[in-house]
Amino acid sequence: MALHALLDAMKPEPNDIVVTLGDYVDRGPDSSGVVDQLIDLGTRTQLIALKGNHEEMMLEVMNHGKPHHDWFRYGGDTTLASYDYTGCNSCIPDSHQRFFENLGDFFVYDQYFFTHAAYDPNVPLEYQDIGMLRWYSLNDGIPGPHQNGLTAIVGHTANKDGQVANYGHIICIDTYCYNGGYLTGIDLTNRHTFQADQMGQVRF
Repeated sequence: MALHALLDAMKPEPNDIVVTLGDYVDRGPDSSGVVDQLIDLGTRTQLIALKGNHEEMMLEVMNHGKPHHDWFRYGGDTTLASYDYTGCNSCIPDSHQRFFENLGDFFVYDQYFFTHAAYDPNVPLEYQDIGMLRWYSLNDGIPGPHQNGLTAIVGHTANKDGQVANYGHIICIDTYCYNGGYLTGIDLTNRHTFQADQMGQVRF
């Protein structure tokens, strides 16, 4: 509901670049439906979908046989229920498998770079530790400006007050949608933010 409402409010055009920051699964009752919406969005605009730590956990279990316990603690059981999972990976459609397999680690465009969680300011993006890109919490410290001089757009660290956290060189747009907050999008042509909650209510 939140994703649908947010996209309706932002109205991306075919030539727009839409960057999504990850955690499409485990964060609500209909992970499968979220991926369906993103796949559809990719047919209507230029979608750059990045991988979050929750997709990493899912793929480690589904594709590499890692024990499921940790993933289930963070919503994996709900994700599988959304796929009517019965014990075989074929329950996940091929289109969704391709979507997950093609998720990126970071994206650079214009004055910005995008990744799920954070970064090491002293390491080029192509050599970053995946743990920094997907798992590092800004609650453990705000990284300094990256050596490339670009502004970082990240998620992962939930701002429970529903406000975007803007540190100048890094902007975190995770506003706690999965637990009663908002899903946030930002138009980087003017820094205008759009937000939608789980009930589909939108605020600008």
